[in-house]
Amino acid sequence: MFTIPTDAPEADGTIAWDKTTMVLVTARSGDTTGLGWTYGPSACADIITGLFSSLVVGTDAMSVPGTWGEMVRAGRNDSRPGVVGYAVGAVDTALWDLKARLLGLSLADLFGRVRDDVPVYGSGGFTTYDDERTTEQMTHWAIDQRIPRVKIKIAESWGSGMDRDMHRIRLVRKVIGDDTELFVDANGGYTAKQAVRLMRDVADARVTWFEEPVSSEDLNGLALVRGMIDADVAAGEYGSDVGYFQRMCTAGAVDCLQVDATRAGGYTGWLQAVGVAAGHGLQVSGHCAPHLHAPVAAATPNLRHLEWFHDHVRIEDMLFDGTLDPTGGTITPDPSRPGNGLTLKEDVAAQYEASPRG
Repeated sequence: MFTIPTDAPEADGTIAWDKTTMVLVTARSGDTTGLGWTYGPSACADIITGLFSSLVVGTDAMSVPGTWGEMVRAGRNDSRPGVVGYAVGAVDTALWDLKARLLGLSLADLFGRVRDDVPVYGSGGFTTYDDERTTEQMTHWAIDQRIPRVKIKIAESWGSGMDRDMHRIRLVRKVIGDDTELFVDANGGYTAKQAVRLMRDVADARVTWFEEPVSSEDLNGLALVRGMIDADVAAGEYGSDVGYFQRMCTAGAVDCLQVDATRAGGYTGWLQAVGVAAGHGLQVSGHCAPHLHAPVAAATPNLRHLEWFHDHVRIEDMLFDGTLDPTGGTITPDPSRPGNGLTLKEDVAAQYEASPRG
């Protein structure tokens, strides 16, 4: 488990943070090691070592979905949403990575690649950033790296700072120019009518993606906003199981379903969720953890894009060799590198390790 301070104070519309914790799982078979992880509280590690390790050790490395089912059943009484789901995700992604490495395949090819290049969007623009920092970050993505879509956080202080939200939206549009898509993320900080009024008032900024304009639990509110604005409405990053995604899709709450494999039960859970989305005629977008999502995203027919999230990109670049380059707006999982293509930088990892690895 690694806890890494942010490089500046960070906040969205509803919460602030100054560090991020990665819970890393290594799955071994002989001399081969698979890597998986989640971003969550330290309690995830307790679930993995205390509840799941005895279920996983000694299982068939080729039968990952079967092991996934055993973990889900074992976690029933502890409630799968939240910490248990995060722990399942970390172990499941490590097991899939191990399987691919044992077979000498890249993960994307194990799943069945449908594209070489995976579209990404630059994501950051925290509400704690001043104009200078925001301009610097957006310029880096849109101009230097030529990523044709970027996202900022809005709904500052639970939607009480709408004037500054509008200022920042217009600032970013000015910085990125006319040809880059502008996304915003309220993290559930607005009421439905607030969200609609905001989009009306910043129509000149041409926002095309509005993430969690209201709470992701408010399916009626999401659907209401979706029906009244031009921007696509997105949500789903907190989804933990098929039922969650089914309810969201059936409610007509989103134009694009977000899925986070680190929360939704790993790659096994991701594949279930994207099937639900496909059955409702929807695309999916991978939430955060871009290097974990890249291989399975390359194998997802109804993918729209992945989130190139500032915090997680920074952490994954720090901890792993083999990370990917988003220049031009896509990342390309390397078919010549087995598994997810990453190796842990042991010397760097040791500096941030908050608990010993088993």
